[in-house]
Amino acid sequence: MPVFATPAMVALMENAAMNAVSAMLPEGSTTVGAEMNCSHIKPSGLGAEITATAILTEMEGRKLTFNVGARDFEGMIGEGVHIRYIVDRDRFMSKLKD
Repeated sequence: MPVFATPAMVALMENAAMNAVSAMLPEGSTTVGAEMNCSHIKPSGLGAEITATAILTEMEGRKLTFNVGARDFEGMIGEGVHIRYIVDRDRFMSKLKD
């Protein structure tokens, strides 16, 4: 169907959370998504302008919890809670097997 897909909404929410904290991370660090619990509460047509927001609500060591949301021109289309972890980029990538 010609609608804005749920996976695309989730990706926007994740990106908003990542961008919300990226400037505050130590050199060589990034965040990785670990959990997303969200609802896609109303459809948007293809081509609709969608914006996503993320508010850091809790920090426990490396664990970051965000309230996330997505909106189109009519209002809220999705909302949820997203968990990310702060990781060292090189150490994280070294865990991948060739």
